[in-house]
Amino acid sequence: MANTALTAQLRTTKGKEAARKIRRNKQVPAIVYGPNIQPIMVALDYSQLYKVVKNATSENIMIDMQIQSDQGMETKKVMLKELQIDPIKDTYLHADFYEISMDTELTVEIAIHLVNTPVGVTRGGILQHVKREIEVSCLPGKLIDFVELDVSGLDIGDAVHVGDIPLPEGIKCLDDEDQTVAVVAAPTVGPERAEEEEEIEEEEAAEEEKAEEGSEEE
Repeated sequence: MANTALTAQLRTTKGKEAARKIRRNKQVPAIVYGPNIQPIMVALDYSQLYKVVKNATSENIMIDMQIQSDQGMETKKVMLKELQIDPIKDTYLHADFYEISMDTELTVEIAIHLVNTPVGVTRGGILQHVKREIEVSCLPGKLIDFVELDVSGLDIGDAVHVGDIPLPEGIKCLDDEDQTVAVVAAPTVGPERAEEEEEIEEEEAAEEEKAEEGSEEE
């Protein structure tokens, strides 16, 4: 997973009015916290943060944050934990960042990407992606954007589970291995098709009844 650089300006003011002033200045109020530091309030350039989020290839965004203050610049390695977005304007309101250490394991969720077409789908089956993420534990340097799971061998009625997912060395899955990730279900019969089949069955039943009546008369 690639690291992204982001510049932040240390801020000392807090509260709603201070946050509004920051946003009017085309910045995003944010906070950096972690197990070994006191929370640090910062302001981020809106366009920089926007590019980082939009160009990210996963939800786990690892950042080298360069915090500028009157005492100079300090770099902290962080992960974006929460991004508050205005539901109407779709603009960033506030961001939370968590400081990480390269020698301390993280617990995060990574996406599961299904690859290739199941043989069961070519026979009319329907691929159902049941579980889309898994929880893993690893060092930050081992973290990947997603895992791929080959489903080409699945026939109708077959399924793959968490235990079938190949993980790189250094990444441990924390989910139950028996959880279903994907299954190829039998094709469903639509309402029109079901009605046609019902009519055919009724016609066949009527013909059988007539045949039975004719044999009784003889």
